[in-house]
Amino acid sequence: MDLKFGLATPSQLWSLQWADRQALLNAIDDGGFTHVFLADHVSFRNGAGADGFVEAAALAQLHPNLGVMISIYLLPLRHPLPVARQLASMARVAPGRFTFGVGIGGEDPHELAVCGVNPRQRGVRANESLTIIQGLLRGETVSFSGQAFEIDSAVIRPTPAIAIPTLVGGRSDAALKRTARFGDGWIGVWCSVKRYAQAVAMIEAEAIALGRNNVDWCHGYQPWVGVDWSSTETAKAAVKSGMEAFYKIPFEQFERYTPAGTPLEVAAQLAPYARAGCKMFNLKVCAEHPEEEVALGAAVIEHLTQLLAAD
Repeated sequence: MDLKFGLATPSQLWSLQWADRQALLNAIDDGGFTHVFLADHVSFRNGAGADGFVEAAALAQLHPNLGVMISIYLLPLRHPLPVARQLASMARVAPGRFTFGVGIGGEDPHELAVCGVNPRQRGVRANESLTIIQGLLRGETVSFSGQAFEIDSAVIRPTPAIAIPTLVGGRSDAALKRTARFGDGWIGVWCSVKRYAQAVAMIEAEAIALGRNNVDWCHGYQPWVGVDWSSTETAKAAVKSGMEAFYKIPFEQFERYTPAGTPLEVAAQLAPYARAGCKMFNLKVCAEHPEEEVALGAAVIEHLTQLLAAD
């Protein structure tokens, strides 16, 4: 089974000196990861966040081969024309190495409000944006009149020489339909294996109904994982601390969908998702000692690959 593996930007990366950043990206590559992924927020909870495109461009210059992925980019918070320009720029900065993961957000309604976005229009804005962006990146002159956007004769040049894959995140049926219409894959999060398999089947059925019969799907799963070399409890404590600090809500709301344990235990919890159709794992690794995130993530990859090879 040919799988892709992403590692969330290591927590200490941007505090390192330039040479040490490069060395850390080399270690990620050596550990079996195909790409590094990063989140995108404008002003999350207490004002936290980072611009996805800025960090993706910076990451792309630290290693010549590793892929970079924004997962998830909060598309409804932006106008589609600047986003199309950013995508075209990333195609020049990191040709063939960039993946665009998009979603509509909503975990923090205040983040939407301060950006002037009506929460009820998130889906409309995302769908209209993707329609406009994909037309522009195909080289079309785009005119569009919708509920959220009015565009007249827009053009983006140069267009990407290598197409940028678009993966759509979200747990709702609307997100699955968005994937079927616009995506090259779906990014699942916080769902059971049963729901994951159902989602994959629904996406592919919806895509066929839309006439998209030959998509080379790359569906992903993006969990936070707690990992420790020997202690399940230490692993669980690490991921609990990390998730509560970021989301500002009790860990118990996530716990049932959050793998934790030794590398082998975490791999065993992830393997059923691969059997259900997952081709890409984006791992946010939490560890008692942050400097061990890369090595622990690499160990998870090794065990997961071995488990699936034995099927």
